[in-house]
Amino acid sequence: MHFHSTVKRLLLPCALLLTFTLQAQLFSPKLFDAMKWRMIGPHRGGRTVGAVGVPQQPNVFYMGVNNGGVWKTTDYGRTWNPIFDDQPTGSIGDVAVAPSNPNVVYVASGEGLQRPDLSVGNGMYKSTDAGKTWSFLGLKDGQQIGGICIDPTNENRVFAAVLGHPYGPNTERGVYRTTDGGKSWDRVLYKDENTGAVQVTIDPKNPNIVYADLWAARQGPWENGQWQGPESGLYKSTDGGATWQKLTNGLPTIQQGLGRIGFCIAPSDPNRLYATVDATETGGVYRSDNAGQTWTRVSGDERLWGRGSDFAEVKAHPTNPDIVFIADVAAWKSTDGGKTWNDFRGAPGGDDYHRLWINPNNPDVLLLAGDQGAIVTVNGGQTFSSWYNQPTAQFYHVSTDNSFPYNVLGGQQESGSVGIASRGNDGEITFREWHPIGVEEYGYAAADPLDPTIIYGGKITRYDKRTGQVQNIAPEAVRSGKYRFVRTAPVLFSPIDPKTLYFAGNVLFKTQNGGHSWQVISPDLTRTSYPDIPESVGVYRTEAMKTMPARGVIYTIAPSHKDINTIWAGTDDGLIQVTRDGGKTWKNVTPPGVGSWSKVSLMDAGHFDANTAYAAVNRIRCDDMRPHIYRTHDGGKTWQEIVSGLPNDPINVVREDPIRKGLLFAGSETAVSVSFDDGAHWQSLRLNMPATSIRDLVIKDDDLVVGTHGRSFWILDNMTALRQLTPELAKTETILYKPQRAYRVRWNMNPDTPLPQEEPAGQNPPDGAIIDYYLNEAANSIVTLTITDATGKLVHQFRSDDKPYTVPDVNLPAYWIRPQQILSASAGAHRFMWNMHYTPLPIPPSYPIAATFGQTAPEPTSPWVMPGTYTVKLTVNGKIYTQPLIVTMDPRVKTPVSILKQQHDLSVVAYESRKQVIGWLTEAQTLTSRATTDEQKKVLATLQTSLDKLNRAFSSIFSILQDADSAPTTQVVAAANEAQVTLKKVAQQWASWKTNRQ
Repeated sequence: MHFHSTVKRLLLPCALLLTFTLQAQLFSPKLFDAMKWRMIGPHRGGRTVGAVGVPQQPNVFYMGVNNGGVWKTTDYGRTWNPIFDDQPTGSIGDVAVAPSNPNVVYVASGEGLQRPDLSVGNGMYKSTDAGKTWSFLGLKDGQQIGGICIDPTNENRVFAAVLGHPYGPNTERGVYRTTDGGKSWDRVLYKDENTGAVQVTIDPKNPNIVYADLWAARQGPWENGQWQGPESGLYKSTDGGATWQKLTNGLPTIQQGLGRIGFCIAPSDPNRLYATVDATETGGVYRSDNAGQTWTRVSGDERLWGRGSDFAEVKAHPTNPDIVFIADVAAWKSTDGGKTWNDFRGAPGGDDYHRLWINPNNPDVLLLAGDQGAIVTVNGGQTFSSWYNQPTAQFYHVSTDNSFPYNVLGGQQESGSVGIASRGNDGEITFREWHPIGVEEYGYAAADPLDPTIIYGGKITRYDKRTGQVQNIAPEAVRSGKYRFVRTAPVLFSPIDPKTLYFAGNVLFKTQNGGHSWQVISPDLTRTSYPDIPESVGVYRTEAMKTMPARGVIYTIAPSHKDINTIWAGTDDGLIQVTRDGGKTWKNVTPPGVGSWSKVSLMDAGHFDANTAYAAVNRIRCDDMRPHIYRTHDGGKTWQEIVSGLPNDPINVVREDPIRKGLLFAGSETAVSVSFDDGAHWQSLRLNMPATSIRDLVIKDDDLVVGTHGRSFWILDNMTALRQLTPELAKTETILYKPQRAYRVRWNMNPDTPLPQEEPAGQNPPDGAIIDYYLNEAANSIVTLTITDATGKLVHQFRSDDKPYTVPDVNLPAYWIRPQQILSASAGAHRFMWNMHYTPLPIPPSYPIAATFGQTAPEPTSPWVMPGTYTVKLTVNGKIYTQPLIVTMDPRVKTPVSILKQQHDLSVVAYESRKQVIGWLTEAQTLTSRATTDEQKKVLATLQTSLDKLNRAFSSIFSILQDADSAPTTQVVAAANEAQVTLKKVAQQWASWKTNRQ
């Protein structure tokens, strides 16, 4: 009996916990969908392989970004706008516009390259309204579709070159054809499950003639592992794709190491073909003058063809078959049929051009797409549009510093590094707010926790923001080649000791003096042999692979938040190791089932105990597209895979919230997900973010900061609602979430020197204190939101029946017009912004601005509140909900509180005085309209003139006082006193006139 009662007592809490877990895991998105991601930039182009223009509309171009979706410009590349953001993939391999109908656009997803870092898509898409809306067309398992070609006379007849899985065999490969606009597809050219198609082109003068390149290539599960298969080659069909002939005469053979072939047809002479041929022997630029029957190598210059897995773009001039272009690391041009070449667009920063399009009606108009985005020339290549107008930067990791506003840091693919402010002083985040930070591209960036002007990263450098100088501080072993490293080598500080910096290759390094000296604090933590080579390697597997030299590296490290001696490490060859003594000894705690070459993409140590850790395991290199996240609460003795509800995509990152235990965030190849129950269940947190590869995310105070691999940096401001949600709260009719700390930061401090409206910019955080609330049903009466100070005095009240002012129809930057918040009484989640000012003043009807904005000004006419504690009171259907709100001064402002109080009090006096004057002005205008004698009208006109002058005086004084968080000047104090004296005189005049009138 005693035994059973003891068991019952032990099991009851478990049962209650299980019940809570089953209830707690999923919350309706409508509870928090008022939150929005904001893109901060940088506006810096990233790797782009799809690009096309519209001949009939020479100002219109499309680009397909590898992990950034489809973009469109209608002004020759001056500005670009995303048009694909509501679709489920952002990985694009090609974009094509129907020559016979420019409204018809086809998009191939999956970037169509074979390289160490790539993304995959999910099929074909089509728009019939120039990119406004999209339809999915199938070929979902193709993963990578490298090329599209549309019949120039028939928008519904399209060929697609499907490359297939980059890391494994699959049968949805080869050349596919549709004759009904994508409703159905026929595979018309296929060899085997290891051979895909990467390019297909229709003869512009005979649509029955079609050429295609088959490419048998496979990426290996380890960094830079790759193979070429035996079935690569160039094919031709003369019957519309029904049958195909391999073109071999004069081209390199498989025995000569044939790889990818890029080719083109000269539009003015379809018998003239050019090809860039990647081959270990006799690779080069080839030409055919008889429609592919025979070929001649015209150039062996390796700069034109030598990186075939990345570049294979050749295009002939529309009217002159002897003029030909090649896009490679640089852009090249030949005017003698390919014999000699000159570069017309160099590569100062690893430009790496992938696609070139020439307007057939005006060959001086060209579009180039590369690792820096897309650029346009309208003068034959003399000058190009900018790539600093496309927020498609590709980051591998993200971090933040301890500045205010904090900076977001990371290394880009092929484009150096970036440190960008999370808030701009001028109302938006522009090029003024970001700068390279000296870190080698690809890698981590870690700001010194004690001095944010010092940034570490790469393999490995120390950057000083004050001087701009970069110092190589790598251990000697890095330079000597003693250890292995990859480009994304981990670099991060201990969360416990801000002087301890870690750096990893296949061993773990540690410094406590800024890199002046290093310790090796681990043995080689990677595998020494690979007996379980993944099945995905397929026909390329050999017995020698099992005993090949070690290739793995430490890909992620996670120092404990609770114990300085506990450090977790994950490798890119499938191991998880942990030390409990600061690196003296290590233990292999790899979860069962995580085989070799399962890349442990990122680990996060628990924030609440030293035995908890989370691991994101990315197995895309094993041709496994499923999500994998592992969790341990016992120091790695046991692990649980926690993936329920995650999208069917590889996971790159998992993080635990440092405030709410069990609140987790994960980033996949398409979206961010959230779990409220320690990973037992997941749900989408994509919200308004486009589909893109989420490579890393960090939690900075109350914000979630994301580094994407194709859409720059994004921030989810004020995630406190996610921390507060409970099953009980979710059942209530109304929720007023406790607001985050609000910083009193000025909105736009450079109103007189605006950038052009077309200049690209990232979004600033919401301007004011964020107040989140939720209504389960629409309110049946007016909803009010009241702000009171610590004494209970009313500061501001908002009502759901407030009338909005109208924004003038003028050509001003969006950030010049402050959006007016209207309190919503409708069902759902709402995010309301209080600008931390008192109730604004009405505008006198005599003022010209009143005709534009009504009775409420777009700029504050009331003072800033003082820093302190306020109470937010929400009234819904007669019920009152309250939360405290802390207002904190901008940390950059060093003005003493006593001075701020002086400024505030003087401002309040000016504000109250002006309110009184405006009341008199309004009354005087009414009386003037009713005046019956000329004498009355004359006296009222004189009074109104005095009141107008006094109103302007107080307005001027108020503006000067509120311009900056500084001590009021002697002049403005004197002016304020003088205005008060005048106010008393005018008040006496007003009272006297009213008395006499009566």
